[in-house]
Amino acid sequence: MKDRGVLGGWRQSGGDVSLPGAHQTIAVNPLWPSWRKMLAFLGPGYLVAVGYMDPGNWATALAGGSKFGYLLLSVAVLSSLMAIILQSLSARLAVASRRDLAQACRDAYPKPVAAGLWVMAEIAIIATDLAEVIGTAIGLKLLFGLPLAWGIVITSLDVFVILMLQRLGFRAIEAFIVSILLVIAFCFAAQIILAKPELAGILGGFAPSTDIVTNPEMLYLALGILGATVMPHNLYLHSSIVQTRILGDTDAARRQSLTFATIDSTIALLFALVINASILILAAAAFHANGQTDVTELGDAHSLLEPLLGSSLAPILFAVALIGCGLNSTVTATLAGQIVMEGFLEIRLPPWMRRLITRLIAIVPAALTALWFGEAGTAKLLILSQVVLSLQLPFAVIPLVIFTSQRAKMGALKAPLWLTLIASLIAGVIVILNTKLVFDFFFSA
Repeated sequence: MKDRGVLGGWRQSGGDVSLPGAHQTIAVNPLWPSWRKMLAFLGPGYLVAVGYMDPGNWATALAGGSKFGYLLLSVAVLSSLMAIILQSLSARLAVASRRDLAQACRDAYPKPVAAGLWVMAEIAIIATDLAEVIGTAIGLKLLFGLPLAWGIVITSLDVFVILMLQRLGFRAIEAFIVSILLVIAFCFAAQIILAKPELAGILGGFAPSTDIVTNPEMLYLALGILGATVMPHNLYLHSSIVQTRILGDTDAARRQSLTFATIDSTIALLFALVINASILILAAAAFHANGQTDVTELGDAHSLLEPLLGSSLAPILFAVALIGCGLNSTVTATLAGQIVMEGFLEIRLPPWMRRLITRLIAIVPAALTALWFGEAGTAKLLILSQVVLSLQLPFAVIPLVIFTSQRAKMGALKAPLWLTLIASLIAGVIVILNTKLVFDFFFSA
């Protein structure tokens, strides 16, 4: 057992580090100039950004853009700002306490409470995996014509990608994620060029409109975008992978580490904003501008792109980007699952075993749904996975805000009062919006 209890305020002194094969493996020399330290810290934020462009986000952005054009771009910006603040708290927890969120919950709460939080976190991991299974399978169907059930089974082979990357080191994982993100960005850039969006419309969409509040249908989609802002597993993930770097144990060194980690996640989440805004802009320019105002499913969007944009390249790029998002989510969900199990239970499983168990739990219901109900059924299952994630969100966000507000647990890096108040407001808004979406899902006519 390694004692990480440098600070008081924790019920336990801490156990072994999570992701031991990657913990503090990326060198950051305190004598380096600031720009070189900053470069060393770049990477974890992009793994976090992956969670903000999953198939659930795609569906929401497509629906918003096709229905209301560019008007919801301001909501996408607000969502990203909320995410930036909460992810910065996740990095703060890691740097100050040398704990990830799972370890912090274990070390702060009684065992029954920690066990309950672990169950909720595992459900969130499974829901995340379910979404990426369906998203990747849809991408494979769109690109290669594979039946959904076959595509779902093929996604189980990604365990070999995970094993290869983990053996090459954490920088290899980061390089893989960034490379795929660049492919996704290229695909959307090319599609937007083909769609020829109106610059004035885009700029106008970034300005908040009163229509968002007064139009019930627009408000509902805006709530969907805001409600899907933070993925529970991202908070666990970020608070662990930040610790792949270390500058030192002094307050000054930790403050500098926090600054670099926050810059990294902020830049990465702004990149995620560009991708999400691109999906919305593409939907607005290709669908809304041509009278197609009810595009909500990924398959519908793919089939409409070629006739509307006049290029066979557009739907191919769309499918490639979707598969890329699925591959990236595979890596981050695997890491998050490992972090959650090790952090809460201090149980270590081989990565391939952990991945296989989680993926099988996701594959079985997805494959059965595809066989019995077809594409429409998997689309509903995708929505259900997002609802499940919404239900789990408070169990990750609320402890994070509480921990980072306590000097006994955070020491000199305790979040300032203004940041805690803003984070509390954001957490409250997200929880309320997700509660409304869940209520609507189960009880609306």
